[in-house]
Amino acid sequence: MRRLLIVSRRRFSFGATVSYDPAMTQPTQETPPQTVVLVEVTRGSLIEARHRGFIVVVDSAGQIVAQLGDGSARTWYRSAAKPFQTIPIITSGAAQHFGLTAQELAVITGSHSGEDIHLTAVSSILDKIGCTETELLCGAHTPFDDVTAKQLRATGQAPRILHNNCSGKHAGMLAFAKFSQQPLANYIDPQHAIQRQIREVLARFAAVPAEEIDIAVDGCSAPVFGVSLTAMARSYAQLVAARQTGSAQDETLCQAAERVVAAMGEFPEMVGGNRNRLDTDLMRATHGQVIAKVGAEGVQLLGVKPCPRYPAGLGIAIKIEDGDIRRARDPVVIETLRQLGLLTDEQLAQLARYGRTPLFNFRRIEVGEVRTCFQL
Repeated sequence: MRRLLIVSRRRFSFGATVSYDPAMTQPTQETPPQTVVLVEVTRGSLIEARHRGFIVVVDSAGQIVAQLGDGSARTWYRSAAKPFQTIPIITSGAAQHFGLTAQELAVITGSHSGEDIHLTAVSSILDKIGCTETELLCGAHTPFDDVTAKQLRATGQAPRILHNNCSGKHAGMLAFAKFSQQPLANYIDPQHAIQRQIREVLARFAAVPAEEIDIAVDGCSAPVFGVSLTAMARSYAQLVAARQTGSAQDETLCQAAERVVAAMGEFPEMVGGNRNRLDTDLMRATHGQVIAKVGAEGVQLLGVKPCPRYPAGLGIAIKIEDGDIRRARDPVVIETLRQLGLLTDEQLAQLARYGRTPLFNFRRIEVGEVRTCFQL
């Protein structure tokens, strides 16, 4: 019988090997964290389904601005950790050494749609560092972009590793490892030197001890990190306001955070894609004032740069309990920003497709809607 080895422990030490075998572990009996109904799905006059979840909003000084549900609940960043996985590529000197552009830093930070622009950028990174596509350990999957996926099917082509939405992140990790003269073959091992440095950076921005970060295996096989939702929100607040608050307490780290945030804002299409990607459309609509990064299983993290309304900036963590990534998460993101006064009427109109959604039957008769139902 094949067993999946996952590193997972609340207080994890890189000095020890910890294994988790799903076949031999019983579900925990812990009391589930308190959640709040965030989205209702109606049909006629009845509510047919509900999506529950959490919202935590903090400023860079660590003050809670708004909260729904238990902010101490722990979950995985998933791909929303990518800004912190990019920062060490800059602070190490690897980005400068290899001449990585802002566009390439954005694709490293992104969960891209697998369009040609993304494959070109990732290929450029690999060329610069003298590596090949086969050295990426993320695996292949169908592109997120429907147009690209249809083109592949029409021509009988299988998805490439480069189409994986995390291929940019993995190319960045290879660049980090190569510049640091660390082994390339096992760059995704949680005990690898670059992964330990990534974890230390995340710990600093989230303001939690590194040994208290949960570790498991992400969908792309790289380490994934687990902390409380409050710590997640705090990490994004610190990310967008590192210099102002002195949160990073390190000039090199501040500069790296600013470069990542600037790259995301300048090239939002590299973070997501040109079609139907909330991250991209939100950063375009707000001209980079809000940075956005999705994570799998209903996670969304947002950083709001310091502004007159929120001079200390904001970090926002959203988690849909059932893992929904379209029907519930998107409208919750838009409604959260609306209630916080961060979107103008014009911006709300630009992002309307991600908000309230009417439901139609097969005859295109409107029979209900998906709507948010919370108040911060």
